[in-house]
Amino acid sequence: MAHTVLGSVSLGYQLMWNPLRQLRGVQLFVGIDETTPVDSQHFLSAMAELWSEQAPSLLLSIQSTRLLVDILNNAPTDTPWIEVHESHLRDPAMAQRVHKAHQRGMKLIWRGDVGARPSAALAPCFLRTMVSLTAEEALAGLRVSLRKQNGADPTQASRVTSPVLAGQIYEAVASRALSEHCLDEQGAWAVAGWPMEEVLLGYRYQRIQPGHRAIVRLVEAIDADHSVERIDHLLSEEPILAYRFMRYANSAGLGLGLSIESIHHGLLVLGVSLLRAWLLEQLPHATSDLNLQPVRTAMVLRAQLMAQLLDAGVSEDLRRDIYLCGLFSQIDLMLGEPLAPALARVPLSERINSAILKRTGVYMPYLDVATALELPHTHATRALCDAHKLDVEAVNQALLRTLSHVRQYPAKGLLLL
Repeated sequence: MAHTVLGSVSLGYQLMWNPLRQLRGVQLFVGIDETTPVDSQHFLSAMAELWSEQAPSLLLSIQSTRLLVDILNNAPTDTPWIEVHESHLRDPAMAQRVHKAHQRGMKLIWRGDVGARPSAALAPCFLRTMVSLTAEEALAGLRVSLRKQNGADPTQASRVTSPVLAGQIYEAVASRALSEHCLDEQGAWAVAGWPMEEVLLGYRYQRIQPGHRAIVRLVEAIDADHSVERIDHLLSEEPILAYRFMRYANSAGLGLGLSIESIHHGLLVLGVSLLRAWLLEQLPHATSDLNLQPVRTAMVLRAQLMAQLLDAGVSEDLRRDIYLCGLFSQIDLMLGEPLAPALARVPLSERINSAILKRTGVYMPYLDVATALELPHTHATRALCDAHKLDVEAVNQALLRTLSHVRQYPAKGLLLL
């Protein structure tokens, strides 16, 4: 029962980022077919089985009023955070349920429309608020930020206050500068979603370089004599570095005389000593821009999810191949050029090229579903699963396993100095 209930719900997700631009939490959108009842206890048990204790904080955004009511009335206190939208609170009966759930010890998150805030009467019931700023509020925050950066007189700056409050969650943040104001200056608990296009727009006149932390971790792993599989894993978590390594492994200068179609193959042929030397050549040009980290993490999560969606019995080579499909499906964003010429520079399998460029082939259903899961439109995801004949329960299990195992550790060692 705890497993079959996941076949009755449709999921989507949004990532929440902390001041280090690491994953602080996951907002999981949960939709159901209203004609099929879902028992809250069975649903929460299924979630608990797949969500590890080391996983990021989990916020459930229940899109079914019936299921939300059931959870508020009956869920235990160790339930993940539960979103309650302001539209539900217009019903006095729902407001009363929120009061009782809070008194029982449940952790509730208020969420509202643009510019809205919880009422004074209900605000104490919520652990945090999830706020979307109006254009005027965003402008006020940016003005405060600009005055701070320009060294304005503190007494003068205090006359204009930022609408961004410490400890809260802000979503639909449209710019890099506003994200920095929320996380770095005002102490927001998290930013939900990331202004990916605006951040990347800042690099339109320069090449995006691999992350400094990723290169350091790889060199540390090589020096610690880690396995090829571990080094493959670390290299595959840095999209630009993985892409450049594929180009390097296939470069005419190496004279290998064979086509390298995977990172793992490249590592076996080149060896870790040559990889280490190549990494140290990349290090002086590496970037420490934290605002690129959410972009990288989102790309890696798509790749990991696609690999999870494959049947358990498939070969590791096939799993690595579909991972590369997910990883490079958005590489144009990092390279600042169209996908077709970017992918033409590396000898990828026809399965990858067909899925990314033609939206056909055996990988295309997995890429479609993994992309759809990044949005809150859960019914569209179920429709895609039905169209591609993918089992909804298996897709949901793969998503939860992927999200719950995200780990981000800082590199250690003298190379960071």
